[in-house]
Amino acid sequence: MLSPKRVKYRKQQRGRVHGIAHTGNTIAFGEYGLVCMEPEWLTSRQIEAARVALNRYIKRGGKLWIRIFPDKPISKKPLEVRMGKGKGAPEQWVAVVRPGTVLFELAGVEAKVAQEAMRLAGSKLPVKTKFTLRAETE
Repeated sequence: MLSPKRVKYRKQQRGRVHGIAHTGNTIAFGEYGLVCMEPEWLTSRQIEAARVALNRYIKRGGKLWIRIFPDKPISKKPLEVRMGKGKGAPEQWVAVVRPGTVLFELAGVEAKVAQEAMRLAGSKLPVKTKFTLRAETE
């Protein structure tokens, strides 16, 4: 699963996800893209599940780009621990996505195959997604 090799700070504040994506909102590498329609945190497990679904459907035929990376640590206190005594240890890594962010890009396959593969990948994610072509995002 995806996670940073090293980070400057071990723990981060939660923050808020609002507004639309101003960067990472165009298809830059492939011909087809999967665009996020809602603000959300995507965990490294969810991204990996979508990647596996995509690769299985295209039978490793085309080229796949993952345009998001989970670089935000989410900390959690263990179960049945009393309040206080500081912040919990980092539990998982998430990617912060805003509406309009291109999550995955695909090239080297037919449009029908790409559309079905992106639909399968989108079903693994907790957000509404949309299949787009390169010409539509430019």
